[in-house]
Amino acid sequence: MPSTLAAPPDAEALYALLLDRVRSAIAVQPEPPLLIGIYSGGAWLAQRLHADLQLAQPFGVVSSTFHRDDFATRGLHPSANRTALPVSIADRAILLIDDVLHTGRTTRAAINELFDFGRPARIDLAVLVDRGGRELPICPQIVAATLDLPSQVSLALLRDEDVTDGIRFRFDLVSK
Repeated sequence: MPSTLAAPPDAEALYALLLDRVRSAIAVQPEPPLLIGIYSGGAWLAQRLHADLQLAQPFGVVSSTFHRDDFATRGLHPSANRTALPVSIADRAILLIDDVLHTGRTTRAAINELFDFGRPARIDLAVLVDRGGRELPICPQIVAATLDLPSQVSLALLRDEDVTDGIRFRFDLVSK
């Protein structure tokens, strides 16, 4: 059951849940899927999951920029990031990772971008937070938390890098 927020959720606690759920999901597969994070929050999560799970194969990053359905109105941001896939994704199992799932449009764009690089055997979706409000039939297989947020509020994942602790996550509630 979704819960309504008065304050941002504890991103580190949710990350611990996501890590446990991803670890369990990977354990039942014949070989680990390729972790691919959607830029930017999903990329940060993929990087940390990759390190914490001690996976041998590298992780990848996918940009949804060129496949967004609002590209004509938003245009290309000067600092648009590029997709970086360390190995071929053809016939590979992919675990696509994102921070917050809302309408499903970013996920759809990321999947379209992945298919520009080959046809994966399967794509599963893992998200830190599912906030509902889907506009497309996108459903995550792994979710750390389901939250109900007003439409005028965004949940932004932020990362803090500390030399001794590594990457730490936190959330911020942002009014639109």
